[in-house]
Amino acid sequence: MTLNFNPELLQARILIVDDQPANVMLLEKMLSSAGFAEVDSTTDSRLVTEMYEQKKYDLVLLDISMPFMNGFDVMEALRDIERESYVPVLVLTAQTDRDTRIKSLELGAKDFLTKPFDRLEVLTRIRNMLDVRLLHNQVRDQNKVLEQKVRERTQEVNETRLEVIRRLGRAAEYRDNETGLHIIRMSKYSQRIASATGMTDVEAEDILNASPMHDIGKIGIPDSILLKPGKLDAQEWEIMQTHTNIGAEILSGHTSSLMQMAREIAISHHEKWDGSGYPNKLAGDNIPLTGRIVAIADVFDALTTERPYKEAWSVDDAMNLLQEQRGKHFQPDLVDLFSDILDDILDIRAQHMEPGATA
Repeated sequence: MTLNFNPELLQARILIVDDQPANVMLLEKMLSSAGFAEVDSTTDSRLVTEMYEQKKYDLVLLDISMPFMNGFDVMEALRDIERESYVPVLVLTAQTDRDTRIKSLELGAKDFLTKPFDRLEVLTRIRNMLDVRLLHNQVRDQNKVLEQKVRERTQEVNETRLEVIRRLGRAAEYRDNETGLHIIRMSKYSQRIASATGMTDVEAEDILNASPMHDIGKIGIPDSILLKPGKLDAQEWEIMQTHTNIGAEILSGHTSSLMQMAREIAISHHEKWDGSGYPNKLAGDNIPLTGRIVAIADVFDALTTERPYKEAWSVDDAMNLLQEQRGKHFQPDLVDLFSDILDDILDIRAQHMEPGATA
């Protein structure tokens, strides 16, 4: 009886491991006559793991009774290598006892060949195992392609979501700051401050992406108040303060941690450490840390940036005000920390200057 092999199977990489050269030569001859092109062999079981790591064989014909490392030892070693797949082992053994078979199966063997070898049985079992291995590899490779596509799509969705958030933030800023560079600077300041407080990179990046929404509530403030060049009267100031609640309402109701942080920042970034802020007159640690961080970043950038109603303050003057408001408007420890990282803050400022502004 002649066995026909799928041409793709004949390209399979096969390793023969047996301490008896006669057995190796016999198996090599059987495989060669069947048309297999990539067949390696060794009589030293200590070489198997190195050979396997180099070629990742599709099938290992493995003897059990060998010196140095027996077949069980070899399977243990191969299992450590094939953590994401399975060990493609066809056991060669003259031992037909139940314990040997059970232990072989427990260690990952998929089938057995009993010595002395019958050519037809050898080739049939090899064909069957390679059919399964080939299918397994195809499914694995397809899954990898699908996983990569999912990662790419997820990244695209995340980037789109963040871009929408940034653009919404800029939409609010454009009403009283045409370049929109304020939210870029203050969000990057906020990220740097967050990192300095010990937040994780993920948490700091969330602040980077959530803080641009801090003034989204300005969308609901009338132009006559938002763009008024002079000082607001008491009634106008009361209306202006509502932008924190408007922003929180716009950003509420979503389960995303990023949107929840954006809402938290929107409603708390005008609270003050001493409790004199708005809208809820929170004090000290009752103010969310994100709001405390954004408060410093927002005020520093507002002070050092030219606006239609004021000239830009110098960095020294802005830092003096932060020190004056230490323990009043701002958390003392955060003011000190901001001073420590001022060089980094100024680097960010220099990278995102307003058109025509000077450092």
